[in-house]
Amino acid sequence: MSEIKLRRFLREKEATQLLEEFSQRLRVDVNQLLDAKKPHVEVSETPAAKIFFTNGKPLMANLKDVLVPTLLFEKALLFLPKTTVNMGAVPHICNGADLLAPGIVQIDGNFRTNDYIVIIDERHHKPLAIAIALMDSETARNLQHGKVAKNMHYVGDSLWNQLKKA
Repeated sequence: MSEIKLRRFLREKEATQLLEEFSQRLRVDVNQLLDAKKPHVEVSETPAAKIFFTNGKPLMANLKDVLVPTLLFEKALLFLPKTTVNMGAVPHICNGADLLAPGIVQIDGNFRTNDYIVIIDERHHKPLAIAIALMDSETARNLQHGKVAKNMHYVGDSLWNQLKKA
């Protein structure tokens, strides 16, 4: 079981740097995502990842030195491009498989290589995973086979399970 080893507030300077980096990575003004102008950011260190909280909500995680929005950070997910997958791909995505072209039903929004995308299922339109694009959206729309995005955080992974406990 993953246990929280340490939970502490970040200094204002650390928090500002973190939020600025996150904002640039998402290409969204951080003030649009957060309720407070000067949010207090907490960090929890777990074996799975460093999880960053603002106002008690898990916003992002540092997974293998990559900042990733959590699936529970709904405001951030609204700004990300979405890739809808068929129901046959859902169990694979939820087991950590990368996004492959044959499973894609629709791509909403435009993205570039290394941008975050949200993978959603076609039936319920629920977020299943956060992935990093391996190509731009135009190329992905025309692709018949091959890997489109690397799965970083998905429903049922160790980070997800830790977030559900927090």
